[in-house]
Amino acid sequence: MKQYWRFYWPLALTALAMGLSVQFQNATLARYPEATRQLAVLALAYGAYGLFHASLQFVAQLSNVYARSLSATSRSYRFVTFASALLMLPVLAVAWFDAGGTIVEIVYGIDAVLSAQVREYLAYLAPLIAINAQRFYFTGLLVQARLTIRVTTLNFFYLAIVIMGLLSGFVLGLRPVVVVIGSEIVAALVHLALLVLVHQRDYKPPAQPEHEAVTYRELTRFFVGVSTTGVMFAVSRPVLFAFVARMPNALVGIAAMRVAFDFTMLFQQSANQFRHFFVTFGWRELEKKRIFMGVICAGLTVAMLLFALTPLSILVWRDLMAIPEDVRTAAVEVFLVMCLMPVVIIYRNYFHGQLMVERRTTGMAVGGMLRVAGIYTAAATTFALGALDYRVAAWILIGGFFIEAATAQVAAGWCRRSSSD
Repeated sequence: MKQYWRFYWPLALTALAMGLSVQFQNATLARYPEATRQLAVLALAYGAYGLFHASLQFVAQLSNVYARSLSATSRSYRFVTFASALLMLPVLAVAWFDAGGTIVEIVYGIDAVLSAQVREYLAYLAPLIAINAQRFYFTGLLVQARLTIRVTTLNFFYLAIVIMGLLSGFVLGLRPVVVVIGSEIVAALVHLALLVLVHQRDYKPPAQPEHEAVTYRELTRFFVGVSTTGVMFAVSRPVLFAFVARMPNALVGIAAMRVAFDFTMLFQQSANQFRHFFVTFGWRELEKKRIFMGVICAGLTVAMLLFALTPLSILVWRDLMAIPEDVRTAAVEVFLVMCLMPVVIIYRNYFHGQLMVERRTTGMAVGGMLRVAGIYTAAATTFALGALDYRVAAWILIGGFFIEAATAQVAAGWCRRSSSD
């Protein structure tokens, strides 16, 4: 159990650092004029950007699984670089071409002025797809070598640069898009340089080389399965935003969902680190692993409830982040629903871990697609009935994750049966 904790806690802190950067972005925008509008624009932009960037969320797992010999490392690195370049192109197209504005207006049901602001954010965000693909790849290598403390240290350094960039840009009176995205790009470039440096200095490949004959077809099959899971997660928010945007007082609802969902990620990303957990330690000692996961799940849930039910939410969101009061009040209601997230995410990731260890990720993709289908059906139905608002949207999101988790459980069962045959 101790080795699990030594491996896990640096990754949990890494998740915290990455989640905190988003909180500082929200806090910065909350101090600009028309704060609610600024937060809503960022939510819509990140929703569209996330459809493509989300494919990269499993790059670290890909390098952890496959980069275990010289040839496999070289081949998987080329694969990730090429795939990220392809993913960046659609984002640039939406940002640069007039047809992109039309698509944004139709999908979100917004006017041309709001669409132009969203597209400007997308133009700045697009390069991050290529940069982050590299960051995630080298992070996976360091996790593979169990250098998780170094990963955590570098991520907090990344957070410090983001904060300095946000503060400097705001003080200098730069435009919101330059401040928010510019600070993230600078921090990502510095972080990447440090990851490469640590990799060259401290990384040691596995003693027993593996996957020396891995093909691009196998890498594609693995990547499509896991990236579909990430994309389906990214689709979930825009689907809900698209329906909520058509309801009365839409900007407040979208801004509140952005604040609550982003704060939830502080806890959800900690739960997501269990994907590395199984890839690194394998599918042995399941009883100990389940107990460890249960303890972490309980701790995350209690922490979320304390935030939602005590004055902590007022201290953080109103006093520290300066979130507008109507947005803050609505965000607390959303966050209370999201307190179910650790349970469903850890339940899901238990089976995701098995599917990745076995390199059978199709079940993950199917689960992600069924989650989005369930979210869309529920959102469309409640919208037609006039019952949809930000609270209902939060319940719909949780329901979608339960659908995905159940699908992963079924897929893992099939995987075990086929392996034993």
